[in-house]
Amino acid sequence: MCIFWFLQQALKDAALRSQPIVLLIFLLISTGVTAEQIGSVDTSFKLIGANHKLVIEAFDDPKVKGVSCHLSRAKKGGVSGSLGLAEDTSDASIACRQVGPIEIVAALVDGEKVFKKRTSVLFKTLQVVRFLDKKRNVLIYLVYSDKLIDGSPKNSISTVPIRPW
Repeated sequence: MCIFWFLQQALKDAALRSQPIVLLIFLLISTGVTAEQIGSVDTSFKLIGANHKLVIEAFDDPKVKGVSCHLSRAKKGGVSGSLGLAEDTSDASIACRQVGPIEIVAALVDGEKVFKKRTSVLFKTLQVVRFLDKKRNVLIYLVYSDKLIDGSPKNSISTVPIRPW
């Protein structure tokens, strides 16, 4: 989060707008799909810094209009969590639903990343990928966490049948 804030500030600064390297770095680390935070609950009190919490976020599938997903994930608090230096756990859950007429706006690729969020300063991300079960006419969304060297077997799926609205 600190990196994104720094880059936003750098892009706002008129002196740095003309430098293409800052823009290139920003484009390389941004994911395109951002989640809207719906709410959170504290799970553990921390005397200094933010409390540990569970966060609920929502995002829309960028290639499938009419499908929205909600994620719940753990977020560490304390001093390191407040500074964006803590590594969040791999615990996450997903629920995707049809919220309008389903329209596939671009070709779908099995295992394509739909959403990605950093859960540590370096190397760890929470990702949502999409699969299409053509035989059953169902979209499948899988959330999991990975690291540069090793990931976590913790995962969750949600299915959305493709039906008329």
